Amino acid sequence: MQSPEASTAVSPTQIQLTLLALADEVVGTLAHLVAYVGALALFAILALAGLGQLPDLRGDGPADRPGWSIADRSHPAFAVSRIDSSEKTASYVIFRHPEGGRRDVLRWTDMADKPVAELEIYRQGAEFDVTRPAAAGLAARMGLSADTPLEQAGLIDTKFGPVALFRPVGGAKGARACLGYLKRYEEPALQISGFSCQGDSLPARRAAIACTLNRLTLLASGNEPRLAELFAHAELRRRGCDPQGSPDWLLGAANAQLRGAL
Repeated sequence: MQSPEASTAVSPTQIQLTLLALADEVVGTLAHLVAYVGALALFAILALAGLGQLPDLRGDGPADRPGWSIADRSHPAFAVSRIDSSEKTASYVIFRHPEGGRRDVLRWTDMADKPVAELEIYRQGAEFDVTRPAAAGLAARMGLSADTPLEQAGLIDTKFGPVALFRPVGGAKGARACLGYLKRYEEPALQISGFSCQGDSLPARRAAIACTLNRLTLLASGNEPRLAELFAHAELRRRGCDPQGSPDWLLGAANAQLRGAL
């Protein structure tokens, strides 16, 4: 007869089978847990992707994205030479965008520190929206309401070639006697724009804008050889400033629409 101890003894084979069954159960549980966590992670990624599209669906555009900030440590890349030593020095502010854009903005003010002219050189980065109207935002910069409609006021010839001029449609009520201007290049990706309220007549304001652009020079191109090439070619076309205007104003396209680069 077997002793009680012998009858209750467990064989090594039974122990191994029990351990294997336990291991299989643990592995199965872990596999289900990993699949569950993976599914949660997938849903989280899809949710975040969907949230990332919400601004576009709402029509907010880039309003919620990091925008322009003043670049205090950047050095001026452009200058406008003075006509005489009594001319008031312009303020110079540089803005940078996280997606690569840079705006160099020069402003001139009168004796009461009221802006009378502005020149902006915008080197475009990935933030540039090609679908945005060429003159968008120009009215606000001219001191007008942002929704003030503008119309073309002809073209002027400068060392950068023809530059489009803009004014409030029909002389909007309360609008300042200012002219906006814009010149856009595709290569290099560059836009020169601004406004001028200088001069007592339309020809005088046209002349003031042409004079400013003809005096615009490049101080440093950085790592942009095409920018240096553009200004080098422009210098070959430089002209003097004629306060009375010149006979070569291009006025035939006064109400033409912008097409392509100007």
